[in-house]
Amino acid sequence: QVQLVESGGGLVQAGGSLRLSCAASGRTFSTYITGWFRQAPGKEREFVAALTWSSGSTYYADPVKGRFTISRDNAKKTVYLQMNSLKPEDTAIYYCAAQRMYRLYYSASSYDYWGQGTQVTVSS
Repeated sequence: QVQLVESGGGLVQAGGSLRLSCAASGRTFSTYITGWFRQAPGKEREFVAALTWSSGSTYYADPVKGRFTISRDNAKKTVYLQMNSLKPEDTAIYYCAAQRMYRLYYSASSYDYWGQGTQVTVSS
Protein backbone atom coordinates (compact mmCIF):
# COMPACT_ATOMS: atom_id res chain seq x y z
CA GLN A 1 0.00 0.00 0.00
CA VAL A 2 1.02 3.56 -0.65
CA GLN A 3 -0.35 6.54 1.20
CA LEU A 4 -0.29 9.94 -0.50
CA VAL A 5 -0.74 13.25 1.26
CA GLU A 6 -1.04 16.50 -0.66
CA SER A 7 -0.33 19.94 0.72
CA GLY A 8 0.31 23.46 -0.49
CA GLY A 9 -3.08 24.47 -1.81
CA GLY A 10 -4.65 27.80 -1.03
CA LEU A 11 -6.07 31.03 -2.36
CA VAL A 12 -4.01 33.06 -4.81
CA GLN A 13 -4.65 35.92 -7.20
CA ALA A 14 -4.50 35.40 -10.94
CA GLY A 15 -0.93 35.50 -12.13
CA GLY A 16 0.37 34.16 -8.85
CA SER A 17 2.11 30.91 -7.99
CA LEU A 18 1.65 27.94 -5.71
CA ARG A 19 3.65 24.80 -5.13
CA LEU A 20 1.83 21.60 -4.29
CA SER A 21 3.55 18.71 -2.57
CA CYS A 22 2.66 15.03 -2.56
CA ALA A 23 4.38 13.02 0.12
CA ALA A 24 4.33 9.25 -0.14
CA SER A 25 4.65 6.68 2.60
CA GLY A 26 4.38 2.93 2.68
CA ARG A 27 5.84 0.88 -0.14
CA THR A 28 8.67 2.25 -2.23
CA PHE A 29 7.69 5.04 -4.50
CA SER A 30 10.51 4.84 -7.00
CA THR A 31 8.99 2.44 -9.53
CA TYR A 32 5.70 4.24 -9.89
CA ILE A 33 4.32 6.87 -12.16
CA THR A 34 3.00 9.78 -10.15
CA GLY A 35 0.40 12.07 -11.55
CA TRP A 36 -1.53 15.18 -10.65
CA PHE A 37 -5.19 15.48 -11.52
CA ARG A 38 -7.72 18.17 -10.77
CA GLN A 39 -11.46 18.39 -10.47
CA ALA A 40 -13.47 21.58 -10.64
CA PRO A 41 -17.06 21.78 -9.39
CA GLY A 42 -19.43 20.12 -11.83
CA LYS A 43 -16.62 18.82 -14.01
CA GLU A 44 -14.88 15.51 -14.45
CA ARG A 45 -11.47 14.84 -13.00
CA GLU A 46 -8.81 15.79 -15.52
CA PHE A 47 -5.15 15.03 -16.03
CA VAL A 48 -2.68 17.79 -15.21
CA ALA A 49 0.84 16.33 -15.17
CA ALA A 50 2.73 13.09 -14.60
CA LEU A 51 6.24 11.92 -13.90
CA THR A 52 7.91 8.56 -14.44
CA TRP A 53 10.25 7.86 -11.56
CA SER A 54 12.62 5.53 -13.39
CA SER A 55 13.41 7.88 -16.27
CA GLY A 56 12.31 11.23 -14.95
CA SER A 57 10.12 11.74 -18.00
CA THR A 58 7.39 14.31 -17.53
CA TYR A 59 4.07 14.86 -19.24
CA TYR A 60 1.65 17.77 -19.18
CA ALA A 61 -1.86 18.54 -20.23
CA ASP A 62 -2.05 21.24 -22.88
CA PRO A 63 -3.77 23.85 -20.65
CA VAL A 64 -0.86 23.85 -18.19
CA LYS A 65 2.14 23.44 -20.49
CA GLY A 66 4.68 26.16 -19.93
CA ARG A 67 3.08 27.19 -16.62
CA PHE A 68 3.25 24.08 -14.43
CA THR A 69 6.27 21.95 -13.62
CA ILE A 70 6.24 18.51 -12.02
CA SER A 71 9.36 17.41 -10.17
CA ARG A 72 10.51 14.91 -7.57
CA ASP A 73 12.70 14.52 -4.53
CA ASN A 74 13.72 10.88 -4.29
CA ALA A 75 15.07 11.13 -0.77
CA LYS A 76 11.89 12.69 0.53
CA LYS A 77 9.60 10.48 -1.56
CA THR A 78 7.84 13.65 -2.58
CA VAL A 79 6.52 14.93 -5.88
CA TYR A 80 5.92 18.61 -6.45
CA LEU A 81 3.73 20.60 -8.77
CA GLN A 82 4.99 24.13 -9.26
CA MET A 83 2.16 26.23 -10.65
CA ASN A 84 2.97 29.64 -12.11
CA SER A 85 0.89 32.22 -13.95
CA LEU A 86 -2.23 30.82 -12.37
CA LYS A 87 -5.59 31.54 -13.95
CA PRO A 88 -9.10 31.44 -12.47
CA GLU A 89 -9.80 28.36 -14.60
CA ASP A 90 -7.10 26.52 -12.64
CA THR A 91 -9.39 26.58 -9.62
CA ALA A 92 -10.05 22.99 -8.56
CA ILE A 93 -9.25 20.33 -6.04
CA TYR A 94 -5.87 18.90 -6.98
CA TYR A 95 -5.19 15.23 -6.40
CA CYS A 96 -1.96 13.31 -6.37
CA ALA A 97 -2.06 9.73 -7.65
CA ALA A 98 0.36 6.86 -8.12
CA GLN A 99 0.33 3.74 -10.23
CA ARG A 100 2.29 0.50 -9.96
CA MET A 101 2.56 -0.16 -13.66
CA TYR A 102 3.30 1.87 -16.75
CA ARG A 103 -0.26 2.34 -17.87
CA LEU A 104 -1.68 5.38 -19.60
CA TYR A 105 -0.36 8.30 -17.59
CA TYR A 106 -3.23 10.62 -18.53
CA SER A 107 -6.05 8.28 -17.52
CA ALA A 108 -7.33 8.43 -13.96
CA SER A 109 -8.33 4.76 -14.15
CA SER A 110 -4.63 3.84 -14.52
CA TYR A 111 -3.83 4.93 -10.99
CA ASP A 112 -3.98 2.68 -7.97
CA TYR A 113 -3.54 5.15 -5.13
CA TRP A 114 -4.96 8.60 -4.51
CA GLY A 115 -4.46 11.37 -2.02
CA GLN A 116 -7.27 13.25 -0.33
CA GLY A 117 -6.85 16.35 -2.47
CA THR A 118 -5.94 19.96 -1.81
CA GLN A 119 -8.01 22.97 -2.81
CA VAL A 120 -6.54 25.57 -5.16
CA THR A 121 -8.55 28.74 -5.67
CA VAL A 122 -7.43 31.44 -8.10
CA SER A 123 -9.22 34.75 -7.85
CA SER A 124 -9.54 37.15 -10.77
